Amino acid sequence: LICRGLVSSASRPREDSWLKSLFVRKVDPRKDAHSNLLAKRETSSLYKLQIHNVKPECLDAYNKLCQEVLPKIHEEKHYPCALVGTWNTWYGEQDQAVHLWRYEGGYPALNEVMSKLRQNKEFTEFRKERGNMLLSRKNQLLLEFSFWNEPVPREGPNIYELRSYQLRPGTMIEWGNYWARAIRFRQDKNEAVGGFFSQIGQLYMVHHLWAYKDLQTREDIRNAAWHKPGWDELVYYTVPLIQEMESRIMIPLKISPLQ
Repeated sequence: LICRGLVSSASRPREDSWLKSLFVRKVDPRKDAHSNLLAKRETSSLYKLQIHNVKPECLDAYNKLCQEVLPKIHEEKHYPCALVGTWNTWYGEQDQAVHLWRYEGGYPALNEVMSKLRQNKEFTEFRKERGNMLLSRKNQLLLEFSFWNEPVPREGPNIYELRSYQLRPGTMIEWGNYWARAIRFRQDKNEAVGGFFSQIGQLYMVHHLWAYKDLQTREDIRNAAWHKPGWDELVYYTVPLIQEMESRIMIPLKISPLQ
């Protein structure tokens, strides 16, 4: 009996290992970075996503300060960057500001802008005053998926949804392959604004930006996708790639090119 127990105990790890092997995701070897395979080749734009958590009593003052200072600084011709959109989170984490910037020319453009801003006294004072209003802040550098629309200014009023996905490491190519087909199901009402994936900051992050007239329109458009043959299958295959996901409903500030 003792011998049988020893044999059984010794074989159990091998059995567990064999069972686990059935569920381990096999990642095909790649000979190029996913940034080169998924990003737009015709442009060299780099995007920066900034998320600021503002002290609740300071949100109005924060918005006023941003609307006064940001256009004056970033509309200067010698800064190779553009404000894509700026919002407050309406549903999701509260008292939050979200900014999306485009740097035309990639990392050299980003370095040029940051170097010039360090010499800009108005921006230095702006950052100091803004810092007193914040609880926390974070940013990510992003590239845009080749199969998504270029985010361009649009008239409002609209609400915006930023859907953020934390993918399992090694699955970005798989995600891109599925969404290159899935995006066709979500363009009927011109709701697709932009799709991005992270390069610096929290990695294996994907952000989809959508525009809707209101929350009911959002619900109607999303429900309509399920009646299109093939959408359910693409959702079925992409869900296992996700570790976490988050949805923010956002309201644009007056200075936002995306209204």
